[in-house]
Amino acid sequence: MPTIKFIFWTIFCTGLATWLTRIAPFVLLKKFTLPPAVIEFLNFVPITIMAALWFQQIFIQQPGQLPAIDYLNLCASLPTVISAIISKNLLVIVVVGIISAAVFNIVL
Repeated sequence: MPTIKFIFWTIFCTGLATWLTRIAPFVLLKKFTLPPAVIEFLNFVPITIMAALWFQQIFIQQPGQLPAIDYLNLCASLPTVISAIISKNLLVIVVVGIISAAVFNIVL
């Protein structure tokens, strides 16, 4: 059984590692400038991350079979995507996504 000291150091070290990985880019980018090609490439990163998260929730993987579609998540994501196209406001997108997921979970 882990001791209290071990648990404390584990929490402290993981918190420090998380903090450093989030702060280090800001500190380094204050001193250096990135080339325009790198900045243009990094503009696509949020889109690809969101697409990967979206596809992960829509397709159900089962070993030895083709991925199946999770129609509940697909139906809940459609109003969210439409609100994203129309509003381009993160708060609206999140609220519509939560409400549509809740409604489709209750209805279906």
